[in-house]
Amino acid sequence: MIELYNRFLRKLSQVSIDFTRTAMNEVPWRTQLLGIKGARGVGKTTLMLQYIKLNLSDRISQTLYVSLDSFWFATHSLSELIEDFYKQGGKYLFLDEVHKYPNWSQELKNAYDDYPDLKIVFTGSSALEILNARADLSRRAVIYEMQGFSFREFLNMETKLDFSILSLEEILENHIQIAQDVCLKIKPFQYFQQYLEFGYYPFYIEDKELYDTKLTEVVNMILEIELPLLRGIDSGYVYKLKELLAIISASVPFTPNISKLSERLGINRITILTYLHYFQEVRLTNNLFKDAHGISKLQKPQKIYLENTNLMQILSPNTVNVGNVRETFFANQLGFRHHLLYTDQGDFLVNEKYTFEIGGKGKSSHQIQGIQNSYVVADEIEVGFNYKIPLWLFGFLY
Repeated sequence: MIELYNRFLRKLSQVSIDFTRTAMNEVPWRTQLLGIKGARGVGKTTLMLQYIKLNLSDRISQTLYVSLDSFWFATHSLSELIEDFYKQGGKYLFLDEVHKYPNWSQELKNAYDDYPDLKIVFTGSSALEILNARADLSRRAVIYEMQGFSFREFLNMETKLDFSILSLEEILENHIQIAQDVCLKIKPFQYFQQYLEFGYYPFYIEDKELYDTKLTEVVNMILEIELPLLRGIDSGYVYKLKELLAIISASVPFTPNISKLSERLGINRITILTYLHYFQEVRLTNNLFKDAHGISKLQKPQKIYLENTNLMQILSPNTVNVGNVRETFFANQLGFRHHLLYTDQGDFLVNEKYTFEIGGKGKSSHQIQGIQNSYVVADEIEVGFNYKIPLWLFGFLY
């Protein structure tokens, strides 16, 4: 236990609190059992350690952070750690990489029932494992989802300013004034292309030169380890996953033809649909459906986007299309807090109410003419007009 505590203090001392994400104020930290889920690399560990440094520094003797991939757990159990920690007056336990420990959800369920005054926060780099654990932790754990940097957060990080979150309705109703106010402080396009290429995952701060390498490692970890481990995919078929993802990334937005994919990859239709579902689960893609209800694992998406524009830079650097980048950015920034559907007219139907057509500065409203609550979202413009809204402004939604 002393070894774990000393390791925690060393790690805590290395964490900077110069910049904290908005999620810091959104996470329900007071919850007895809190899970933070999100794609690998979005900053869950940093968020936890920053919270400890900002809020528990006066109770550090009652606090412990542990990563469950520690060798300590080769000879000790999680239940043993929790019991010893509690007996020594522990009140705040932070557990990282929970998916690296077998049966973790059952042991956390027991801890919730046995130690009602012990607060536990847990994270897993695998969104899949958090999904798997819901049955054990139902009615006990509150789950908060994290996403990578929004364009707004990237701007705050780079400029040291403090731009606030905007609601979708605020943007739609008052985008001209909002855009003018932002442009008085910064030039959005001085930063927008940087964000599209390397600003989504917070680890860009550490070393921009190694960003592509680290992001490639994240994708490989998901495909080679997490999916085989947590979804039972034979490791011999990982190359099929990579081949399918390469096909998608080369032509996003990708309109899947399941029969042709089946023939090209040499795997059956059900397996392909299952793989497409897994890609969305692990936040490698955004799958767009036409029907808002009853979406199942075996339902074919109408369109498939990569989850964020940074992935395009490593998965298909030679086939990046500006139109695809625009739509991928829009889907990523809106899809986190809003419901996106495929529509025959326009590019996206949002919250089953608003229709959006995405394009460049010369994009007209011809394709959405006569559709109620429809808007053109245009790149390459700082300030919009009437129902034409700058694309970059939708990066202020979280």
